[in-house]
Amino acid sequence: MSTTEITSDNFRTIVEGNETVVLDCWASWCGPCRAFAPVYEAASERHQNVLWGKLDTEAQQELAAAFDIRSIPTVMVFRQGILLFRQAGMLPAKALDELVGEVQNLDMDDIRRQIEEHEKAHAEGRCNHDHDHGHDHEH
Repeated sequence: MSTTEITSDNFRTIVEGNETVVLDCWASWCGPCRAFAPVYEAASERHQNVLWGKLDTEAQQELAAAFDIRSIPTVMVFRQGILLFRQAGMLPAKALDELVGEVQNLDMDDIRRQIEEHEKAHAEGRCNHDHDHGHDHEH
């Protein structure tokens, strides 16, 4: 098995200790989650330089609540500890492959600069919430 179970105990260590982490938020009672599982597992075999995590939202309710997971499956991607992508619903194999490629090609120095600028603007009360820096963040 090439996926890793994500828990509240290992989440921070895994996200901070791996360059790229893809996370599948799922539950055993969810039909679409069960249908997505083999697609996700196959992607983990194709991209072994990425850590593929599985977050059971029933077993890890506190972590699921912290991420405000409202529908499953939800896929999230972190690179260098930064949440860059989040989408509810099943992703086809090709979309997973493209997503991994895009995330790995990002200029992380530029992403951190954009986050810093956004946080500074937010602190100064001049944040425009209509813009998109290509990353997901909390306000």
